[in-house]
Amino acid sequence: MENSNSDFEVSKLGECSISSMMSGVQFVDEEVRVLYDLNQKKVESLIESGKRPACFEMAGPREKIYFDPSKLKCGIVTCGGICPGLNDVIRAIVLSLFHHYGVHTVFGFRYGYEGLSPKYRHSTIELTPERVTDIHQSGGTILGSSRGPQDVSEMVDTLERMNVGILFAIGGDGTLRGAQAISEEIGKRRLKISVIGIPKTIDNDISYMSKSFGFETAVGETRSAIYSAHMEAVGARNGIGLVKLMGRNSGFISANATLANAEVNFCLVPEVPFTLDSFLDALRERLEKRGHAVVVTAEGAGQDLMEETQGRDKSGNIRLKDIGLFLKDRINEHMKQTGMDCTLKYIDPSYMIRSMPANPHDSVFCLLLGHNAVHAGMTGRTNMVVGNWSGEYTHVPIPLAISRRKQIDPDGRLWSSVLASTGQPRDMR
Repeated sequence: MENSNSDFEVSKLGECSISSMMSGVQFVDEEVRVLYDLNQKKVESLIESGKRPACFEMAGPREKIYFDPSKLKCGIVTCGGICPGLNDVIRAIVLSLFHHYGVHTVFGFRYGYEGLSPKYRHSTIELTPERVTDIHQSGGTILGSSRGPQDVSEMVDTLERMNVGILFAIGGDGTLRGAQAISEEIGKRRLKISVIGIPKTIDNDISYMSKSFGFETAVGETRSAIYSAHMEAVGARNGIGLVKLMGRNSGFISANATLANAEVNFCLVPEVPFTLDSFLDALRERLEKRGHAVVVTAEGAGQDLMEETQGRDKSGNIRLKDIGLFLKDRINEHMKQTGMDCTLKYIDPSYMIRSMPANPHDSVFCLLLGHNAVHAGMTGRTNMVVGNWSGEYTHVPIPLAISRRKQIDPDGRLWSSVLASTGQPRDMR
């Protein structure tokens, strides 16, 4: 998909005229940009044709800010499923507002966007440096979370009534769509309220950013499950270890877990279709040659093999059938019908992984996402999400971030590496 420079333009509430109180930091010039396309030939071709390559704004503190910190009140909301690093981001935002800018009033809205809707009567939490001191050591979110949309007009009413100047929305695709709707309603009312997103999705499926927080921890936490599956497999004649991991539409966790755990022999992801017969034949061939096998499947893989899915959850996602249990039953049936005795152990560690605290790598990432979200909000930017690209932190307009879902390219290097690692057939259709 081709992008124009206008797609990368970030909305602003107005001119920044207040000198930042930060000192001893490296301020970012407003004109600094981060190239979107890193292919040298494409960039040179655009320049030669007189076009400007598409670029992100670089994130970071500015010398001039929009909001007067002495009068500013902020709000934080966490939405969707829990994910490693949520408390880290909350803590980073609160401490940056307090210590970097002198903002002393930060509201924590309880249970996702429900906290902005009066009908739920959720009390807010006043987030102070003392309140968030140790929260990064725990998984989950101290604010609670929920799925599903709320009345946009009511949510903006709440922000206006509480005199909130910046709302930080921490969540994935659905959360960002909600943040965009809130920002649009704010614009209709000509209010001066900034809405800043922080990318939280364990599936790593938000476009125009290299990764979202929680992903690194999730991949690391798969090791115990895959190790156990491997030990169970090699400990039995024709042993099979089957592990189901997260990934509704994108198989990044399964693919990276496969590369991180070289014992995996089959990796199944939503982006690469397969037929049951081809997979079972390949699995049986593996058992005949090596006597054991480890299979990792993303939760969204193979949905077309099962009965038609009905209904949607509160976030609007199609309710998935359980590919793990489906494969468990079909593998056992197939091996019985073909006369091969096998021992299959099925492991689903999903909720154990989601609830873990962030690992050190994700903790650093969360801290910097939180800081850069605050810097962006203080300059009056709005309807945007903090991202990272090519090692740099960036500003990504929410409409661009939600314009498509990031997925594995079946013809790309990541999937090619998975195939090389597992040895599974390239085509199992």
